[in-house]
Amino acid sequence: MQLVIVESPAKAKTIEKYLGKDFKVLASYGHVRDLPPKDGSVRPDEDFAMDWELYRDKQSRFKEIADAAKKADRLVLATDPDREGEAISWHVRELLAKRKALPKDVERVTFNAITKQAVTDAMKAPRDLDSDLIDAYLARRALDYLYGFTLSPVLWRRLPGAKSAGRVQSVALRLIVDREREIEAFRAQEYWSVVAKLEQDGTEFDARLVKYDGKKLDKLTLGDEGSAMAARAAVEQGRFTVEEIETKPLTRNPAPPFTTSTLQQEAARKLGFSASHTMRLAQSLYEAGAITYMRTDGVQMDGSAISAARKAIAERYDGHYLPEKPRHYSTKAKNAQEAHEAIRPTDFLRDRAGSGDEGKLYDLIFKRAMASQMAAARLERTTVTLRDGTGKNELRATGQVVKFPGFFAVYQEGFDDRDSDDDEGLLPVMHKGDSPVKKGVDANQHFTQPPPRFSEASLVKRLEELGIGRPSTYASTIQTLRDREYVRMEKNRFFAEESGRLLTAFLERFFERYVAYDFTAGMEDELDEVSGGREEWKALLTQFWRDFKPKTEEVMERKPSEVTEALDDFLSDYLFPPRADGKDPRTCPLCEAEGRSGGRLALRGGRYGAFVACANYPECKFTRRFAQPGADGEAAADDGVLGKHPETGEEIHRKTGRFGPYIQMGEGKDAKRASIPKDLPDFDLEWAIKLLELPRIVGQHPETGQDIEANIGRYGPYLRHNGKYAKLSSTRDVFETGMNAAVAALAEAAQRGGRGTRAKAEPIKTLGAHPTSGGEIKVMPGRYGPYVTDGATNATIPKDVKPEDITEAQAIELIDARAAKGPAKKKGGRKAAPKKKPAAKKKAAPKKSAAK
Repeated sequence: MQLVIVESPAKAKTIEKYLGKDFKVLASYGHVRDLPPKDGSVRPDEDFAMDWELYRDKQSRFKEIADAAKKADRLVLATDPDREGEAISWHVRELLAKRKALPKDVERVTFNAITKQAVTDAMKAPRDLDSDLIDAYLARRALDYLYGFTLSPVLWRRLPGAKSAGRVQSVALRLIVDREREIEAFRAQEYWSVVAKLEQDGTEFDARLVKYDGKKLDKLTLGDEGSAMAARAAVEQGRFTVEEIETKPLTRNPAPPFTTSTLQQEAARKLGFSASHTMRLAQSLYEAGAITYMRTDGVQMDGSAISAARKAIAERYDGHYLPEKPRHYSTKAKNAQEAHEAIRPTDFLRDRAGSGDEGKLYDLIFKRAMASQMAAARLERTTVTLRDGTGKNELRATGQVVKFPGFFAVYQEGFDDRDSDDDEGLLPVMHKGDSPVKKGVDANQHFTQPPPRFSEASLVKRLEELGIGRPSTYASTIQTLRDREYVRMEKNRFFAEESGRLLTAFLERFFERYVAYDFTAGMEDELDEVSGGREEWKALLTQFWRDFKPKTEEVMERKPSEVTEALDDFLSDYLFPPRADGKDPRTCPLCEAEGRSGGRLALRGGRYGAFVACANYPECKFTRRFAQPGADGEAAADDGVLGKHPETGEEIHRKTGRFGPYIQMGEGKDAKRASIPKDLPDFDLEWAIKLLELPRIVGQHPETGQDIEANIGRYGPYLRHNGKYAKLSSTRDVFETGMNAAVAALAEAAQRGGRGTRAKAEPIKTLGAHPTSGGEIKVMPGRYGPYVTDGATNATIPKDVKPEDITEAQAIELIDARAAKGPAKKKGGRKAAPKKKPAAKKKAAPKKSAAK
């Protein structure tokens, strides 16, 4: 018997069908062991000795592999064709050797697609484990462990509120924080454009003023309304004639097939998918045999795949859409250590695969791969120049037309933050000497825009450009930043949170080298050298540890007050920007108002993070959140007076406290306050009045006659009736939900509720029906961890598997394995029965009391 090891149970079932009866295929369910999350798992003083620990929830799984290995004549390690796959195979081999269950014949095979042809071909070409790739994995794992487990304790003791730091994670966070700084430093400039509305032979088009009074206009030349109106008047008074017509042919070539990074970027742009969601879908498509391996930085397709793509193009389109020669692409990666072939369909005759989001992603992959082998698109760009009689004023109109669509017929690549093109429209036919009819002239005011915040797509692109991390790890890196609450997403853009900004400042001040872009990128280059066999992995670790360890010890020796003082100086420009009145920005506004001397503001560290406080404490209780630079503290308005209440005439102030922005009407004990929800970007006086008038009575419930109340609580907007609650999705719903919707929402909440008012947990993910029980398979959060269920059997999800990543096939296997074990036995068995007697006595006690 020959034993084959793969990662996924779905993959195992498919491959076993391809290989026949002589083969037994088992799944490892991903990694089987890891470094224990405690001190000493990597020991630099012992030549970087590493301790590995088998995952607890993999004990029975690996015992099954070991038992099968003892009976096998040959072991075939067929895990994924990248560094992580090589590492899993190495771990399996090492563990089997330790248990004396390793067959004499051990071989490694890789395939880029789960098709019968690919699998059978791979089995004919086995090899040994790649020691260089394994060394690169060990170096990367040790580096990440040493960085995180050495630096994180420094953060916990010297930077209250910080949760963790990571080698790549901290640099990605710095990118987001740096962009936030650029936006804050940006100062908008006013500029104007003058556009004439012209018409020729019944077709209207726009022409922009590019030369005024004999001078060429740049973007910012017309910097105020006065100059813009003078230029507009000159255009209105002039008679413009066509002087030049220039036509240029353009050619656009298709983009190469997807790599991991470009797939994440394009799925974010076109489908709105997060990087982690994209990778989950791609994993499922790969395991279903629909696409090739999805963790790759290669852009080339296999020769047979190119032939299949060209054949599919020839069958769908006429000969002009197929170039004479196949297109070949080369990767820009210095050392492509991932799987080398690009992401593509396994069958170009199959234009659909999967359903829902899976189907959308497959469609994207299919079209991109097919378009990569199609003919270039041919366009024609026309530029028309018009001048008035003086020759001093000049208008220009541009237009573009597609003469031959080529690959445009299938696919066009998306772009991030692209300015709208003025030359996309079609111009009417014009000749030199023509004078188009002037329909009007507009002078439009504009302001320069700050650099845009990163989206997931643009952040992934920037990380790849800088050579930071690996595309296969970007999804988990971004998710970690969100899980740690260092960043937040608003309208698909990253915003740096207070904790993320403070952590970045700390690392830049005390560990500047280790969050530098070039250092992190250089480390990736060295890891590539290890994977290529050109550098020894322990030498790389020695070089890193020699400088890093003393640096952490140096910072640990500092007192917390010294760290805070250093950060106060490092962040002074951000925390204390210049005041409009020219006074010292560190002057305490409360001390200034009450006539106290010596009131200077400085950064302070507290149990829950950093804040700004006055040097006169405890006499002066002024405080301000770290994330509110230049604000006047809790006791003062952040944005001044919003307006007056229409009924009481009292002023409504907008303020910022330690827990965020809020509004206040009145003073002292009678003051009314309300927090400003984050989902109201257009917050104004009208919204302030509504919030201060909460709770809102929706009406009387038709069954009980009692009020249904809408309000905002600690956990968000909600409905309440007769002691029971229902969650609302947004702040607007608090004011817009009507009686019918409120009654329905309360009824649904009651059905989900179970005991008391607590609602049942919502499923993390819903899969298909179980083939045996027929029940709907759901991935659920549980008190003791996530699990899968078909309504009859619950099965715990292994700790190293993310619940969002569970596929239908994995869920079925987990449920079937749990069901095969039978119902769980209660601890203690029959011996537990006598314990019921004291419980009965306790129940009797209240009855006596009641009788008395």
